[in-house]
Amino acid sequence: MSWEFTQANSDQATEIQELVNSAYRGESSKKGWTTEADLLGGQRIDAQGVGELLAKEDSVILIAENETNGKIEGCVHLERQGEACYLGMLTVKPSLQGKGLGALLLAEAEAFAEFWDCQRMVMTVIAHRAELIRWYEARGYRKTGETKPFPYGDERFGVPKVPDLHFLVLEKLF
Repeated sequence: MSWEFTQANSDQATEIQELVNSAYRGESSKKGWTTEADLLGGQRIDAQGVGELLAKEDSVILIAENETNGKIEGCVHLERQGEACYLGMLTVKPSLQGKGLGALLLAEAEAFAEFWDCQRMVMTVIAHRAELIRWYEARGYRKTGETKPFPYGDERFGVPKVPDLHFLVLEKLF
C-alpha cells in the first residue's frame, strides 16, 4: 500500500473527523490498538474542531491519502508554539494499525517540525495509555515529568468512563 502525504484543507474536515473518531472511540476503534473506548465515550473531535485546527495560524493537519482510492487513512495535527511544535491527533485507520503508517506519519510530522525550525516536538498522552507511551518512547520521545489535567466537563473531548484521567507530557529534541 502506498500513500501520498499532504496538508489537509477545510473540505476534508468531515472525513478527518470521521477517521479520528473511528480510531479512538466506539466499537470500530477496537479493531486497532490505539483505542480509547474503554477510557472515554463520545467523540474525540467534531468537524468544527477540525476546521478550527485547519484555520488556526501555525497549525496544520498532515494527511496520508491512499494513492489508489484517494481516501484519508491517517492524519496528524501539528502546531508551532515558539521553538516547540505540538503534535496531536496522530491517527491511523484501525484496520491499518500495526502496519507502519503511524511511524511514517510521525516521521512526516517530525520533518515538518524541523522545516518550521522547531527545536523539539511535544505532545500529551493520556497517562493510562502505557502501550502508546512505550510506542513513542521507542521512537525517541521521553516523559518530561509534567502532567496536564483532562478537560472534564467538556464533552467535545469525550465522556470519561474511568476516574483520574490526566495527560503526561512527552517530548523529543531535534
